[in-house]
Amino acid sequence: MLAADKLQLQTTLKQQATALKEKEFKLHQENLMTVGTQAAVLAGLDITMFIEFTPSAEHEFSHHLIPRVLKFVYYVTIVSAFCANILVVGQTSLLSVMGASLALRGPDRSMMTATDGLYDERTSVFRIFAYGLASTVGSVAISVWLILSPEVAFVCMLCTIYTFLKMKEKYYRIKARFGFNENDTVNFDDLFDGPGNLKVFMDGHGKQGGGNNTRNTRQFTGDKYRRKNSPLPKYDSESSDGVVYSRGMTRRRQARINHGNGDYDYDYEDNANEGNRRGNRNRSPSPLPIGHPILTV
Repeated sequence: MLAADKLQLQTTLKQQATALKEKEFKLHQENLMTVGTQAAVLAGLDITMFIEFTPSAEHEFSHHLIPRVLKFVYYVTIVSAFCANILVVGQTSLLSVMGASLALRGPDRSMMTATDGLYDERTSVFRIFAYGLASTVGSVAISVWLILSPEVAFVCMLCTIYTFLKMKEKYYRIKARFGFNENDTVNFDDLFDGPGNLKVFMDGHGKQGGGNNTRNTRQFTGDKYRRKNSPLPKYDSESSDGVVYSRGMTRRRQARINHGNGDYDYDYEDNANEGNRRGNRNRSPSPLPIGHPILTV
């Protein structure tokens, strides 16, 4: 009865932790989609600046090399900005679709995996978006020299550079205001891993006990357990090589048994006829004790 109550409590804790993690997942998803929307707007602006821009003729400049260099830098910058913004749009779309699919249809703890994945991927998304935004501003600073007179172009370029510097300053100020240490964030691993550990203490006569008797201790973690410093138990059925099985087991179990002469790993399952023993193969276990207590799992 207590084991069933413990399992119910563990399941309830996992469900509530998953619901809390879902809020974080939606937060990261909305942030990425916001950045993707802004990148799509910038991509439209970049392609317009690339197609509709008409620079002045080269004969209007005193040196023909100057407009050629400016055109080269301008077109490279504006195309780079367009590619960066399109990359952000595609990446955020993939993260939104595949992340939601993993969170809802994935295996156990997939919500945790999807949320942490979105949080890790946002760094590269923000970096590429910043590169695209900076390239767009840089292309504006160059384009004024191709369509305006030198005096007006110089003033416009100063305004553009000032805007870029203020944008950078605002970024670091906001980052310092809202930044936090990642080690102080909420972690749900203790709710998923901690309640799953079940310890059962048994004395030499097969009775449950406590205190400092840790000789015969089985620690259950999920579907696996290990028995420490205990002779090989006598189960309901025995195979030819000394590995024994219990008819009450319905799931595959694994145990590591210290049997005096060496450590052995046993894999066994219900109605199995033979086991796979690994470890010290040069040593054989001592004879099985009679009347050893049985712990049904």
